Amino acid sequence: MMEQQFEVVVITGMSGAGKTVAVHAFEDQNYFVIDNILPSLASQFIKVIKASGEFTKMAMVMDARAKSFYTQILPCLAKLRALPDLNVKVLFLDADDVKLVSRYKETRRAHPLAEHDGVLAGIQRERQLMAELVSEADVKIDTTALTPRKLSLRIAEYFGDGSGQTPFYVQVESFGFKYGLPLDADIVMDVRFLPNPYYLPELKHLTGNDQPVQDYVMQFDQAQQFFQHLLALIKGALPGYVQEGKSSLTIAIGCTGGQHRSVTIANRLYQALQAAGYNTYLDHRDVAKAK
Repeated sequence: MMEQQFEVVVITGMSGAGKTVAVHAFEDQNYFVIDNILPSLASQFIKVIKASGEFTKMAMVMDARAKSFYTQILPCLAKLRALPDLNVKVLFLDADDVKLVSRYKETRRAHPLAEHDGVLAGIQRERQLMAELVSEADVKIDTTALTPRKLSLRIAEYFGDGSGQTPFYVQVESFGFKYGLPLDADIVMDVRFLPNPYYLPELKHLTGNDQPVQDYVMQFDQAQQFFQHLLALIKGALPGYVQEGKSSLTIAIGCTGGQHRSVTIANRLYQALQAAGYNTYLDHRDVAKAK
């Protein structure tokens, strides 16, 4: 009988893209996790953990904190992938430059490649050095718009053991088209055809979380009809997603600024799906942005 392959996930990507969150997410999935390991030492650590018999899978973070990372990582991956007793996957975490700069400003940490020209220059150097590594990734996750919880759930979707510890869930998200489409959306619905409360002085500075805005949007027959059709569509499709083994579905509802119409519809959809028994989360991506 052929020996079962030992699972190894190499966690890498841009500095500030969420590798610390990934460490905790893999630990929650019963991986043995090593943070900040030199690529040249990876095979030795794998042998030790594999020989212990305590774990059937492990994850290792390799990134720019080790200065030899850029010269060692590709040969390391080639060596590991050539071993017949290992099932090696590479997870690459990324985020856009603006978000990475913001995260470094919040934590006040120094970027590993930043010199006297600042964080952004360091990020751009790292992105150039990472270009070849991106093509080696089996899974790529853009964390720009992901909260830590959502990133953890996304990792569980790709790397969970199928034990049911991470049940199917629905993420309902409102957004503004003027700020761009959500990167992680599975279904996008456009509600810009609905009358816009923004043009009413008494509603302009409120949001779809406020009852007056909700009452205004939902007073129109077209809003009522649209919502009923949308709900029927989603409820009809959800069993199929579950049957196909998908662990999550993200539904994004968009209007111009993500303040009024999309928030109202997203709130109603969230409430309806929760009432139908689905594990549902709600996020208003752009509701706090200045009008």
